[in-house]
Amino acid sequence: MHILLVASAFNSLTQRVLAELQDRGHTVGVTLALGNDGALREAVRVHAPQLILAPMLTTAIPEDIWRAHTCLIVHPGPPGDRGPSSLDWTLQGGAESWGVTVLEAVAEMDAGDVWAWSPLRLPPLAGKSDLYRGEVADAALDAVLLAVERFASGRHKPQKQEAEALAAGWRPFMKQEQRRIDWACDTTETVLRKLRAADSQPGVLDELQGARWYLHGGHPEDELRGRPGELIATRAGAICRATVDGAVWILQLRPWRETGSRLPSYKLPAVEALGDLLPFEVPEVPAPLQLPAGRRTWFDIRYVEQGAVGVLNFSFPGGAMSTAQCRRLLEAYRFACTRTTSVLVLGGMRDFFSNGIHLNVIEAAEDPSEESWANIHAMNDLVEAVLTTTDRLTVSALGGNAAAGGVMLALAADEVWCRDGAVLNPHYRLMGLHGSEYWTYILPRRVGESEALRLTQSALPVSATRAVELGMAERVLQAAPEELGVEVARLAAELAASPELADRVARKKAMRGQDESIKPLQRYRDEELVHMRRNFFDAREPHAGLRSAFVRKEKASNTPPHIARLGLAD
Repeated sequence: MHILLVASAFNSLTQRVLAELQDRGHTVGVTLALGNDGALREAVRVHAPQLILAPMLTTAIPEDIWRAHTCLIVHPGPPGDRGPSSLDWTLQGGAESWGVTVLEAVAEMDAGDVWAWSPLRLPPLAGKSDLYRGEVADAALDAVLLAVERFASGRHKPQKQEAEALAAGWRPFMKQEQRRIDWACDTTETVLRKLRAADSQPGVLDELQGARWYLHGGHPEDELRGRPGELIATRAGAICRATVDGAVWILQLRPWRETGSRLPSYKLPAVEALGDLLPFEVPEVPAPLQLPAGRRTWFDIRYVEQGAVGVLNFSFPGGAMSTAQCRRLLEAYRFACTRTTSVLVLGGMRDFFSNGIHLNVIEAAEDPSEESWANIHAMNDLVEAVLTTTDRLTVSALGGNAAAGGVMLALAADEVWCRDGAVLNPHYRLMGLHGSEYWTYILPRRVGESEALRLTQSALPVSATRAVELGMAERVLQAAPEELGVEVARLAAELAASPELADRVARKKAMRGQDESIKPLQRYRDEELVHMRRNFFDAREPHAGLRSAFVRKEKASNTPPHIARLGLAD
């Protein structure tokens, strides 16, 4: 069946729906709904789709389109739940269960007939964006695939929503006054609910150190204490703020801007955003790499050992890895390599694995070119350490998406395990970069030269299932986001107990030596960096402008050509 996806952005859910539908043999086109109804009508005319599907839509489909074509809308919320802030209200209210509905477009928002819906459980502490890419996306895919199957059958009659239920289910847009934190009264649990309901957009508007900020990312702290609202500690770029009964970690800040302000409009690590406003007496309180069991505190890197298996967990906001984060992760990796384990797992946590260098931190740097250069070298050092580990097997366990250098970091390991639903974007082109992280060695050795070129030039997402078919990954893990760690530990223990392990490690070491004799890793790195230096430092290159537009979330004016051509015959 030929399906046209209509979306407000080519976001993670839109990419996943595209990849999953293509995996099932459908031809799929994509057009972005950017406020130009004429362009949308033209896309519908050109594609002549059998079905129009909107995975993520913030504007209405014109009436003449939905009257002429069946248009199915993915609404994050169970049947009867309506409005633009459905998930925000649900999380702030502390609900434990929810759902995603696929309904038909009609004149009234979220009021169309229901084609399918899928329930889901809301785990504690996960933020809105994490849930959206995890449990919500899983439920959305289940509902979308069922709705597409029902539509294709030609026999299904969708369920009509009753007027009384529609009226009762409407919830308005959530404003900042409804998100406001009262530090003198709100408990830790209340503060966390408000923060997770606003993550990653729009954040919670607050005052801190005489300035106004949007707060992003909230995690509990079980030991540190102070006066409610007080800054009491920092850790790896995050700040800890006291509540009436505990404390919370806030990972990122985004300045509130008046009209015409020159302040950055994007998120930064909280400590970096505060800059000189951070009181000098606030202590840095690192989390131990091997965190004691039972602690409720925030960490972005943790090492756990279970018998012959070492697991190096890491999770950075948005999957971006700054120079400092890369260096800390490399230090932790080197520590893990001193342990007497036979299998070392990287990742194994829910949400993003890695998206490569930290474009926001680079954009905010005094010299973005120099910071880009430092960041790519730090990423390269990390990837090189994984590639040259020859005394044990390494596994990358992806709980969520990966892109650009983050994909290459994952593929540097001996095995790649992807949770079902993870989306890989193994390319750099859309950011005007040639790419580094030894991709010219890593990707061709897994998929071949021609496929590596196609993947990097087409700049399209790859599903977990397709990654295995291509040779980019070894396993698809059928596990919910919250269950991923347990499943990874089980499979890693099986790998460590395999009678073939010693032979595999020996073959790996011999192969690395052979590859090094043919072409040293340093040559791959040097050749890639010739291009990257030009990308970063040459004012004629497009990267700086593309980076700025990306971090400021500037709205596109049309559907990018590389996705506009999808689903159309050559």
